[in-house]
Amino acid sequence: MTRFVVLLRGVNVRGTNMKMAELADLVRGQGYSEVKTVLASGNVVLESPDAASAIKQTLQSALREHFGYEAWVQVLTTAALAKIVAGYPFEPRDGWHRYVMFTEKAETRDTLLAVELDPEIERSAGGPGVVYWTVERGYTLGSAMGNAMGAAKHKPWLTTRNLNTVEKLLT
Repeated sequence: MTRFVVLLRGVNVRGTNMKMAELADLVRGQGYSEVKTVLASGNVVLESPDAASAIKQTLQSALREHFGYEAWVQVLTTAALAKIVAGYPFEPRDGWHRYVMFTEKAETRDTLLAVELDPEIERSAGGPGVVYWTVERGYTLGSAMGNAMGAAKHKPWLTTRNLNTVEKLLT
């Protein structure tokens, strides 16, 4: 059995609402074990002998059918997630947020890394399948990266988490 983290995109924002207990029940109903949700933003930890790609397909179909929305998920092993956390390049700074953008397509990652940023308010760096981003509080949505990552073309391939949330997924 392998321990996986499943990241749902766009949960409990813009009208896509779900109770985490209901989500956990749905995931268990697909045959996964040791299921737990973390926070109310669509984070699931589970164990399975299946490959990540199979889990992704199963859960996207189940979520679409049960909750009636265009569900996109990313599935990583906890070992891969631990490497991503260990690679976070920016030191904590008072008044700044630290994020990890999980990108399933290299093209999405490269597009985001090419965004011209004002280093006084935000910085980014690449990692394996991710873009690390730090931004001054108050600028998250209005910054160059905030605007770029909100593009509709990225929806199926991108989900973002605060680094604190990502670390909680490993405990």
